[in-house]
Amino acid sequence: MNQRPILEMRGIHKRFSGFAALSNVSFRLFPGEVHALMGENGAGKSTLIKVLTGVHEIDEGEIQLDERRLHVSSPYEAQEYGISTVYQEVNLCSNLSVAENIFIGREPRRFGRILWKEMNRRAKQLLEERLHVQIDVTLPLGAYSVAVQQLVAIARALNISAKVLILDEPTSSLDQNEVRELFAVMRKLKEQGLAILFVTHFLDQVYEISDRITILRSGEFVGEYMTRDLPRIELVTKMIGKELEQLEQLPNQAKRDAVGSGEQFLEARGLRRNRAIEAFDLTIERGEIIGFAGLLGSGRTEAARLLFGADRADQGVLRTSGKTGAPIDSPRAAIKQGIAFCSENRKTEGIIADLSVRENIILALQASRGWFRTISRKRQEEIADEYIQKININPKNPEILIRNLSGGNQQKVLLARWLLMQPDLLILDEPTRGIDIGAKTEIQKLVLQLSQEGMAVLFISSELEEVVRVSDRIAVLRDRQLISMMESDEISHENVMKAIAGR
Repeated sequence: MNQRPILEMRGIHKRFSGFAALSNVSFRLFPGEVHALMGENGAGKSTLIKVLTGVHEIDEGEIQLDERRLHVSSPYEAQEYGISTVYQEVNLCSNLSVAENIFIGREPRRFGRILWKEMNRRAKQLLEERLHVQIDVTLPLGAYSVAVQQLVAIARALNISAKVLILDEPTSSLDQNEVRELFAVMRKLKEQGLAILFVTHFLDQVYEISDRITILRSGEFVGEYMTRDLPRIELVTKMIGKELEQLEQLPNQAKRDAVGSGEQFLEARGLRRNRAIEAFDLTIERGEIIGFAGLLGSGRTEAARLLFGADRADQGVLRTSGKTGAPIDSPRAAIKQGIAFCSENRKTEGIIADLSVRENIILALQASRGWFRTISRKRQEEIADEYIQKININPKNPEILIRNLSGGNQQKVLLARWLLMQPDLLILDEPTRGIDIGAKTEIQKLVLQLSQEGMAVLFISSELEEVVRVSDRIAVLRDRQLISMMESDEISHENVMKAIAGR
């Protein structure tokens, strides 16, 4: 491998409104290598790529390409330097032909007219010689699978003489066969001397395709490692940011007199959604707290959305006991059968920013009654006051706009909305993300209290110590598969981390 990096970023700082998104971050990329950029949500991966590609300007630091200092002020300028990006969502035009997508904006012309035959010939040659892909380049891009569209996006990047190819979550929408095809192409490009920056959340893929790994955490550089020299358990530890010994010193999960009621509420058998989560089995008892543990992209949220009917399963059975027995194929059906879901995206899928705390709290109850059976203003105020006191929402004013509350108190309002529905199962996806330690503690205590009162809770968190602390059982997910179910004495930080790492 060439000992001189083709790309080097040194001492990169980037701030937004005083918040340090990147702090003294370094990164090197060598010709003929696949370099994985790893880190959990908020680690700074996306910001680093945006700085490199000119979406954001750096505040401090320098970027060098071929040992020449760069000042990249736009994505177009980055492409001119030979830095091309293929994003998770293919940003090409599905209604245009494959050849048109590859050459868009750079079509071969003569006297102002596009040379269609020449463009088609070049596109076919590029795909066959560089990527070993044989397709009809005159067909619309939308006629092909997502995997082929990804390859066309790569071909377009190569067509502008890319020296550095950034692949940002390219496998997130691909099945296993399509991933293998993409990796075969990446290996060919590596042999041709291309430098590839690979961003993914799938550990197995990192160890299958990458030569080198750089880890970021909370906007800071953790380290650069040769993949062969970094055991999986160490990678997970460095991403999460706590050594096993430190984690073992934290309090164990709550010990309660009874774990669940023994009465099953929910059963999922062979539940699967293509390209989202592989088939899994799960049962949940009344009064039980089930934790979902795994890295970002492991399939935690995808599995939860299937259980709530927000996404429809391709196969499998999902049913509750003691209800109508109707299939759960929509959020409305799930709510009718006693299931509530607090999304991780509280800004976009939870709060209505321009409504008051009172209006946000009664929203689900009013929707379940229908808009022609309006809850009286007096009753709304009684409900809001009750839950503001019950779960300590601050400030205590029910008429304040929810957008003016802190993140922790916004999360409590969403909890109040669903608790008002008196669900049998409450699904909490990242309920403590982005909130202070005091609010986190209150929400954890509330989860334990609800469980003791007989409510089942599915608790999802990127913070492993939270999952271990509150859960009666923990389902460990990795690379879109539920790979382990831990119970009582099996539950420890070390065991969960080893399962996540796959060793």
